Amino acid sequence: MGVNGNHHDRATRAEIVDSDAETVRDLLRQAAATKPLTDGEQQRLLERAGFGDKASQERLVAANLGMVIRLADQRAEQGLSRPDLVQEGSIGLVEAVRSFAASAESDFVRFAERSVGAQMDAALAAEAAAVRDAELLVTAATDYERTEVIMRRELKRDASVYELAEKLEWTVERTRYVAQVVADARRRHDEELLEFIDPAAIDFDDDERVEFGS
Repeated sequence: MGVNGNHHDRATRAEIVDSDAETVRDLLRQAAATKPLTDGEQQRLLERAGFGDKASQERLVAANLGMVIRLADQRAEQGLSRPDLVQEGSIGLVEAVRSFAASAESDFVRFAERSVGAQMDAALAAEAAAVRDAELLVTAATDYERTEVIMRRELKRDASVYELAEKLEWTVERTRYVAQVVADARRRHDEELLEFIDPAAIDFDDDERVEFGS
């Protein structure tokens, strides 16, 4: 079962990598097919975009997509995929397009690069924080399970949430939360195991004979 599960996980990761690569290739083709803007065109579009003209905003975003991809490449392997970074960067680019006319800036490209980079960096920071929180939760769940087993042996029964909280030196609320996380993880694990079981391969009649004959 473990081998099949690992193979499935590897296949899934490979599919994600292939999908991400294809997404980036599509974006690169889109960027390459977009006609560059002259200084005059860019200025006129920026003025219209500042008044909320959607067509002008979309044209500016499309013309600067290559810049977003370049900044995403500089931040690759830092916690988010290139498509995710491009998506975040596109949000920053749209904001730059909308707000440039009202800013005191004179260089749109530099202004947009700051906005795009800040959006990507914020997303990377949020992802890093989420990973840290997940790692802390895994540690807490491990401590909870270990304490649960120890106290069951000591008390000859399941410990209450209050007893576990006291032993772990946690609040009751935190103990309840981690207990629910552990219970959900166990349930998912059982469901995943069932996916590998073929009911047709189980002879229930034989099982019953063994049970009643013992």
